[in-house]
Amino acid sequence: MIHQGQKVPVSNQRTLGVITLAMINVAAIISLRNLSIMVDYGLGAIFFYLIGALTFFIPTALVCAELATAWPERGGLYCWVSEAFGKKWGFFAIWIAWVLSISWFPAVLTFSGAVIAFIINPELASNKNYMLSIMLILFWGATFLNFFSMKASGWISTIGALIGTVIPGFLIIGLGIYWILAGKPLQISFESSHLIPNLQMNNLVFYVGVVLGLAGMEMSAFHAREAQDPQRNYPRAIALSSLIILVLSVLGSLSIACVVPAQDVHLVAGLMQAFHAFFTEFGIPGALPWIALLAAVGSLAGINTWIRGPAKGILAAADEGFLPEFMHKTNRYGAPVSTLIVQASLGTLLALVFFFMPDVNSAYWIITAITVQFAMMMYALIFAAGIYLRYLKPEVYRAYRIPCSNLGMWIVGGIGFLTCLFAFGMSFIPPIQLQTGSILFYESYLIIGLILLSSPPYFLIKLKHKKNIKKSI
Repeated sequence: MIHQGQKVPVSNQRTLGVITLAMINVAAIISLRNLSIMVDYGLGAIFFYLIGALTFFIPTALVCAELATAWPERGGLYCWVSEAFGKKWGFFAIWIAWVLSISWFPAVLTFSGAVIAFIINPELASNKNYMLSIMLILFWGATFLNFFSMKASGWISTIGALIGTVIPGFLIIGLGIYWILAGKPLQISFESSHLIPNLQMNNLVFYVGVVLGLAGMEMSAFHAREAQDPQRNYPRAIALSSLIILVLSVLGSLSIACVVPAQDVHLVAGLMQAFHAFFTEFGIPGALPWIALLAAVGSLAGINTWIRGPAKGILAAADEGFLPEFMHKTNRYGAPVSTLIVQASLGTLLALVFFFMPDVNSAYWIITAITVQFAMMMYALIFAAGIYLRYLKPEVYRAYRIPCSNLGMWIVGGIGFLTCLFAFGMSFIPPIQLQTGSILFYESYLIIGLILLSSPPYFLIKLKHKKNIKKSI
């Protein structure tokens, strides 16, 4: 624990600097796959991104910066929630984070499969059998890659984010700007009247996609122990990654909307549709497979980041005796191999939804919806912990502190908490823009999945309690 005036001891294991931490955030948060979600709203996408930034992204960044620099111990939010509400709630929080990552894998793997299809045959992006096969190959391959050292994993995230997310992201923005300046025909209206979209309930459904697209700011906090001077560098990494993420998200979505009609946008492969339109117009269609390769690398960097981070967090809970013995196992690189294999197996089961939905777009959205639910549960606990710890442990030194005393924390954390409740409820409403098939299956998948995946902590805590009683006898 760090008290007022104390410095955080720098260990020999600290290998991650500001740039690496920022790129871990960029790889974990900004996925080029999310750019297609808001194309249907055209210029109104700016409104949704700004609201998402003000009500969720910025509050998350500020609260996580304070918590991570006050409690940089292993486990990230497990440590934060445990400090606030006890280890049982800490275990529940890290469990939800772990399940969130598992439910998120099929969504990002869908994008990876789609961009790889543009290297081979673009029509494969709508083939459910191809998509499921390539998803599982990539998922298990990335899982085995994370059996090696954190330093290697950090380098993969950094390099992958740069060449596979930042470069294609700024390229799509540059092409969009050139398209406008060259006077090319636009599929989007830039009239000011389109800045505020129609805020009917069915239109607000995609807002949860924006919120999910801005989630993940706590990811680098899982690695705070490996950071060089986390008290100083973590807030700097937050600022740098925030700027990159918002610029890429807003301008990237508008660039796609410039060249792809809203009614024709593929929810998964919209980015590649835009590149195809740009390169065809400029007479360089042969560049499409290369940009698809870069986008695939960036997507895999994001998968790599999310595979290792939550698995390390759940390992901290395993060390407290909340999980079976086999979940404690690590290899010589410190990788939680048993946990990685279990999460890959569960992610594989969730991906099987592709067999039951009408098309790739609808399967992608229902996976996104259940991911939103777990994400909002997790972030609600983070915001609540941030507020409560201001009162429970005010003496703990915070290198970064949300200004305006406790009122500032209430405003920032309260807005974030209410946003989580709103997005959680909205995730149960299927968007009218997609053919999601049977409403019974849609709701059943979400409700049953939510119950089955969030209830194990209750039974595991009971089991731990019984073991402790037996030991004391």
